[in-house]
This record gives sequence, structure tokens and C-alpha cells, in this order.
Amino acid sequence: MKSESNSNPQPASGDHYVKSVEKTLAVLLAFNTDSPHLSVTQVAKATNLTRAAARRFLLTLTDLGYLSSDGAAFSLTPRVLDIGAGFLAGLDLPKIAQPHLNQLAHELDESATLSILDGDDIVYIARAAAPRLHAVTVNLGNRLPAWATSMGRMLIAELPETFQQEFLERVEISPFTDHTVSPAAELGKELHRIRDQGWCLVSQELDDGLRGLAVPVRRGQNTLAALNVSLHTSHLRGLSVEDDLVPHLQRIAVSIAEDFGGRAD
Repeated sequence: MKSESNSNPQPASGDHYVKSVEKTLAVLLAFNTDSPHLSVTQVAKATNLTRAAARRFLLTLTDLGYLSSDGAAFSLTPRVLDIGAGFLAGLDLPKIAQPHLNQLAHELDESATLSILDGDDIVYIARAAAPRLHAVTVNLGNRLPAWATSMGRMLIAELPETFQQEFLERVEISPFTDHTVSPAAELGKELHRIRDQGWCLVSQELDDGLRGLAVPVRRGQNTLAALNVSLHTSHLRGLSVEDDLVPHLQRIAVSIAEDFGGRAD
């Protein structure tokens, strides 16, 4: 019989630890962009729960309004957004950055994004789509592997050396395109170069024909987030990345930081 415990390494716990909370979160996190609709069997496999246990969790979450079911499969409902609403409501940085992102997207006719580092992923906290992309849905909270993105590499490059080394030792690089950097040793060299120059350009490593340019948003010695603009190769209009775009993004980053915490000395 399959064990009901999660196969992932468990955090240290004491008498306070409620195992059912861990399992509930595991069930919710089983749903993602690649697997938005899951059966009881699929959830049981993803969470290492028995099928009976998975079914009980799924039905309870459905009763609470966090999941919906068509009889054969379950999916998340908009109510799950309530879980992160408190965090986002208290995070003023996205609200402050949004007008700057709107301006940047309008000036360059490219999408602009603000992200933070969460574990080994980046999380979108603010975004402005390129004006020409009227039908594009902006999904705040989206996650991408940090190693594969300009914002992720920028944020990792800003970390102390020990944290960078730990990241490189555990990261698993799965190429998205033929241009993806590999192996981890090559990524390590890239992180040092990014740290020295203060900006990051990732060219066609996440998607063919797409380049991402990122700079840090800093307050003093603290890196708050990474600011990015997507650069489609056919829309650069003769602009130089290093001479034109990097200084422009750096000015926007300074403006965001100043609006967030006042002008730095």
C-alpha cells in the first residue's frame, strides 16, 4: 500500500506540526500550468498519498470552494487567490512599480515585468504587456526557473557567493531551446559576469526569437526585485542593448526604488 507521507524531504517539526496542513498544501500545489485538471489518481501520485486520502482532501477542498469538479477531474477555482491576497495587498512594490512598467512598455512597445526570487524560481509581481499585444493575458504569480531567465540570473547574481554556489550545486538545467546555457559551471561564469556588469541579457534560451534584458531594483545594499523587458529580435529598431536599453532600464529601476522608499543619498 502506498504511504500517505510526502516523498519530498520534510522540514524539521515539533509538537506544533500539523501533518494534514502539509498534505492540504501539497494537494493544492499539485495543480499548475502544466496540470490544471487532475483526477484523484493523478493527485495521489503527485502527492504520494493513497488514492482514498487524496479523494478526501480533494472533496474537502471542493466543499470549501477552492476546487471544482466535473466528476472525473478537479481544478482550482479563483478562490485560491485569496490565499495570496494578503501578501500581495501588503506588498506595495508592485503598486508603485506598475506606472513605471506601463511607461516602459509604451516607450519600447515591449512587455515589462518585475519579479522577485522565491527559492529557485522567480515570481512575477507586476507586469505591463506590450501595447501591440492586446490579447495577452498578464498572469501575476507566474513562476519560472530562475536559471533560465534574465531576471532570475540577475537576482541570483546579486546573492552572496555562498548562496550562489549552493544554487549551482542543486540546480537542474533542462534546456528549453538549443541556445540554453549548460552546464552549471558555465552558468556560474555567467553569474559572475552579470554581477560585474550590473545587468543581464538572456538571448533565446527560454523561447526562440525572444531575448530578456534585466537590471536590479536596489535600495542601498538591498536588492528589492529585478526589472525586465522582453526584446523580440524584430522590434529593436536599431537600439543598442548596452548603450541605449540598459541605461534606460537602470533609470526606471532607480525611479521605482525611489518611489518605494524615498530618494537615496
